[in-house]
Amino acid sequence: MSAGMFRVRCVTSSLRRLLHGGAANRDPVLEQLQVCSAEDQLFDVVGKNRAKLTVNHVSKAVGMLWQFQKKKPELLRTVEVIRSHPQFLTLRVLAENKIALMDDCMLVDTLYSFLRLNVDQHDSLVQQLVSEAWLRIDRLPLASLSKFSICLSDQHLQHSPLMGHVTRIVAQRLSSIDDARILTPLMISVSYLASPRLRDALIGRAEHLLETMDPLHYNNPRRVVQFLRNVKHSPRPLLEKCNELILRNLSRLDVENIGVMMGLYQSLQFNNCDFRLAVKQRLTELIDSSTDPFSFTKLFVNLAPMASQEIRDGLENTALLLADELSAHQALVIAEALEETQSRNLSLMNKIASVIQRNLHLYKPVEVARITQALFLMQYQNPELFTKLRNILNNFLQRSVYPYEVIILTRVMSMLPNARIDEAVVSRVDVVVTQCNLNDLNTVACAIAKWVRSDPSYRHNTPSRYVRLLQTLNRCGHERLRAADRLDLVLEELKYISGEWFEEMLLEETMATLERMTGQINCTNVPELAVFLTRINHLCPPLMERIASVAIKDIDKMHHSMVYATLLPFAVMNYDPEQADELYDVCIQRFIPHISSFDPHRLVLLAYALSVADCFPEEMAREIFSIDFLRKLDAQLESMSPLCSRFGIRIVFCAAAAKHSPQDVSTWRLNGADMTAARSSLQRCPIPSTCGPGCASWSSIAPSVSSAPSSRCRGFHERYCQRLQKKGNGPVGPVQQQIHKLLGEVLGGINCVRVAVVTPYFYTLDFECTLDKQLQPLAYSEPSTLQISDRGQVHWGKSSVETIGDVLPPGAQRVAVDFLDSKSFCKNTPHMKGEALMRKRHLEILGYRVVQIPHFEWNSMELSTPDAWKEYLKKNIFKELSS
Repeated sequence: MSAGMFRVRCVTSSLRRLLHGGAANRDPVLEQLQVCSAEDQLFDVVGKNRAKLTVNHVSKAVGMLWQFQKKKPELLRTVEVIRSHPQFLTLRVLAENKIALMDDCMLVDTLYSFLRLNVDQHDSLVQQLVSEAWLRIDRLPLASLSKFSICLSDQHLQHSPLMGHVTRIVAQRLSSIDDARILTPLMISVSYLASPRLRDALIGRAEHLLETMDPLHYNNPRRVVQFLRNVKHSPRPLLEKCNELILRNLSRLDVENIGVMMGLYQSLQFNNCDFRLAVKQRLTELIDSSTDPFSFTKLFVNLAPMASQEIRDGLENTALLLADELSAHQALVIAEALEETQSRNLSLMNKIASVIQRNLHLYKPVEVARITQALFLMQYQNPELFTKLRNILNNFLQRSVYPYEVIILTRVMSMLPNARIDEAVVSRVDVVVTQCNLNDLNTVACAIAKWVRSDPSYRHNTPSRYVRLLQTLNRCGHERLRAADRLDLVLEELKYISGEWFEEMLLEETMATLERMTGQINCTNVPELAVFLTRINHLCPPLMERIASVAIKDIDKMHHSMVYATLLPFAVMNYDPEQADELYDVCIQRFIPHISSFDPHRLVLLAYALSVADCFPEEMAREIFSIDFLRKLDAQLESMSPLCSRFGIRIVFCAAAAKHSPQDVSTWRLNGADMTAARSSLQRCPIPSTCGPGCASWSSIAPSVSSAPSSRCRGFHERYCQRLQKKGNGPVGPVQQQIHKLLGEVLGGINCVRVAVVTPYFYTLDFECTLDKQLQPLAYSEPSTLQISDRGQVHWGKSSVETIGDVLPPGAQRVAVDFLDSKSFCKNTPHMKGEALMRKRHLEILGYRVVQIPHFEWNSMELSTPDAWKEYLKKNIFKELSS
């Protein structure tokens, strides 16, 4: 044989061996699985090759089953059909028998897929997979560890020792995690066990990875926000970064994902105007495609509260058509949305109530409480349904062993009229109160107060069962405060607390606790502490001084949006700390560079607070009276109507009429806001009704509008006053009637006094009189009477806004007489609040001399006779003007 033929034969032999080896390495079963496009095809392959299935085949098949389901909309998934298929049982048995053969990644992937296919967590397969993963946990790749943590959360093991092990690994290997898709599920999973130190480290790592990740992966910022919700921490820079990424992807989000984000933001009290307006537009676009009960319910719940009346009507009509197809839970959330929007669609309410009534046996205790509250707040009239709800609540309450459940049921039970409380209910509440935080204790105390008032024996004496429970509440509250050692935890419990019981029983102990923790006040908790002090209206100089010093020192560490909360107690309670000028200067300098990025309603509130404090920067005036800002505010109010007042928005802008025609102004959604701040933004440069094109004070800050005709301002004032006249000025008490009578005697006639006078900028004076240059009263052309309706409300006469422009004799002066009740003073001291002083400043700018009568002076022992009261009025009204 020649050498050439030998070489050819060797090559041929080698090729034969190579081809034979390639054929030997082929995996026909895997190839068949890979070409499957549906579950039935895959199950057919499994059934035909059962004896040949390896661990790789089983893992691949289970993973593909989940991927098939994942690609389908929620309503079209067939997980239950898959789980009942005989070949799915085959896969489960084979997987359980081959766990030891699985590599680390395959093990976690298989567990993840089975859980997604709703295999019960107590199934032996799931338990063995979890146990094997626990044995390998220290060597799991980070991606598998992240997926494993999701599996543990799916099984409600967030607080388990195994999750503690995961948390420890995360803390050790955090710096090596360089993928946000790995980090963010881990953050959610360990959120309940993370220490403050690990929490901050996770936040720092997340901030870094969000900067470098693909911005189209919107699930990463969503999970970061969910982590912040879980740890009850809301760093504004990170929230704003997440919000920016969500906004970039909003056009890709469906109704369900949008609803999740809205719920997370609401939990964190993160209100962003751009997000809200974009969501409103996106949800409106999804109306036509949301026709099934599942997607429509989510659309209705999220869009209805912010939609226009026309769109809301359309949503309610669709809800009426779909009502019979709604599930028990869907009917519940629709009912809550109807209550939130203050709907009066009786047909829809009846339909939803009927769906709820036939599903009452399906609801859990908290869900029944939610239903009862929604229907009660809607003032829905159905005694039969409420009787059933009361009985169900009562039964749940007697059996419940969860403190949070008992508190919720107790609160809702107390809302219902004539609710007879069984001894068993009181005993159940008594058992759980020792486990309650301060807010829960306050909730129970409020409920007891309602029960006592509705108890038939209340007229004679308070039943002993309530007395014992109140004593337990008092003891638990004091013990909890005395044992507290962390300011942040105390502030968290005090966040929503209010009411008579707290003020009478716990306020003094609370203030002592806060003063004891003064050293823990820092730039992070200053805003929350400041808001609490403002809300309880309690002036505490040591705490205020500490807040001021921390703010001055660490203002650069605080987010600019926190300036409002920080300054609020100083403005509202009229307290000037030792470094008052420095405090206001550093706070103003902190937010001015970011003024254009403020949400409109937040900037309005900040403007109001600064005006109350008599510290209104020029940059603020320029911003809030710009056309762009007013348009954005208008759009925001449209999205928040009819719930503006719930968000605490007080709109600034009577002077904006100078920029808008009367038609424009009338379109503003001011009906839902208080307009309390209408004067405050211009307290340094007001536009009186006589202000014209040459008004220097206005042109100094708003030259672009200084030429606006004064008739626009006057027209806006008149329309607003007409609305107020229809409503009346609220209840009038005996003190005002007494002062009115005595003023008539002091001034020489009742026709020398005007009552309930409305000034420009919408201030309402209790009384007005006019004195000439010799300080002699001048009579008005029309007699003044205090007209009181059957409801105890004042009716205004025609002599209101238009009469302020009447020409006074030379040297004459107008005098405003106001009675200041307890709301004008701090609760713990006769210290006048900032709003009362601001009111006086503004009225003086309008040309009044202001006489304020504090309630504690008028009702003092020194002024206990008619002669003493008249002498008091004379002394204050007829005194000479100071130079």
